[in-house]
Parts: sequence; C-alpha cells; structure tokens
Amino acid sequence: MRELELDPRRTGIVVFDMLEAYRPAIEQAGTVLPVQRLLAGAREAGVPVFWARADHRADGADFARTLTDTDQQLRPWTPDDPQPTRPPHGSGSAGLQVLAELGQRTEDYDVPKHRWSAFAGTHLELSLRSRDIDTVLLVGGSTHVGIASTAYTARDLDFQVVVVRDGCHGFSEQREFFLDKVFPRMCRVRTVDEVLAALPGGPA
Repeated sequence: MRELELDPRRTGIVVFDMLEAYRPAIEQAGTVLPVQRLLAGAREAGVPVFWARADHRADGADFARTLTDTDQQLRPWTPDDPQPTRPPHGSGSAGLQVLAELGQRTEDYDVPKHRWSAFAGTHLELSLRSRDIDTVLLVGGSTHVGIASTAYTARDLDFQVVVVRDGCHGFSEQREFFLDKVFPRMCRVRTVDEVLAALPGGPA
C-alpha cells in the first residue's frame, strides 16, 4: 500500500452530510466517534474543515429534476408512490443542521450544496484552491452517492483524494463495494488511525 503523508497546509477535510436528517444511518454505521477523533486530530494539526451539507428550497425550485427508475431502496416508482419533486427537509430546517456533537466552528467553511457532488455549484473548489489545498479527506455519506460523486469530481479536478473508511456511512452493501472495489482504483482509502498517523505529530 502506498505510504500516506499529509501536509496540514495542503490538506482539507470535507465532512459530507453529517446532518440530523441522516442521524439514524450515521449512528447505525458508528461513524460519529471516528469522525470526532479525526476532526480533533486534524484541527490540532491545523487542517481546515469544510462542511458540505444538503441545502434545498422547501418549494423544490432547486431540486434535482433527473428522472430515476427507483427510490433509494431500489423500489420502482408507481402512480401511488411517484418520484418526489420537493425535498423532505427545506433550507434552514432542523434536519439539515450538522450534528451538534461534531462541533462545527465559525472559522470552518460552510458549503451548502444542491446536488450530490460537494463541488457542483458551490464555492468548495475556490475555497480549497485559495488555501493551496491539493489533498481532500472525505468522510460522511452516503458513500455510494455523495462521497462517490464528490470523489469523482475531486479526482477530475486533479485533487488528491483520501476516503476515510471508518468515517463513511450508508447502505452497507454499497458502502463496502465502493470502499473495497471502486475507490482504491481512483484514490486512496485509509482509516482514521492511518490518517492521523500521516499528520505531523500524529500517533505512530
């Protein structure tokens, strides 16, 4: 496995959709404590934090219009259960707030997003490049949706990408498939311990 070395001055953490609306999935995957550890160690090393979070108008005016065959559970849409045209949680609602125990700070970067990729229509790329950041640590979920689309975009923008395995949530089958079969081909996959060890002053 390629050795991981991280320069805090060139590294940023993107925390993807660690929101109240997704608390059940987050807690089921057990990612709160690992992400807390990652954030604590990274902050100590001076790594900036970017909170990519879903943000949609309650009236659905900015909601994705792409037609799909099924819902997220792979159940086909029917006349009695049509594809929604409005989000389940509107901008500013409690469901779209970052989990309080993760400790979002005023000096962090808030990145409201309207599509799966944290780069689509947001200031994320500009904010990363303005700090000369070339390496992105990705945590959150869902792994096969938001993490994947953000990782693909970051790679195509020539950022180095590290997906933090124990900081990702989502359906277990899809999560493990992407972590084991997809991401290693396009970026690097490491645990929280491995990431912290790669930062100066981190545990050996």
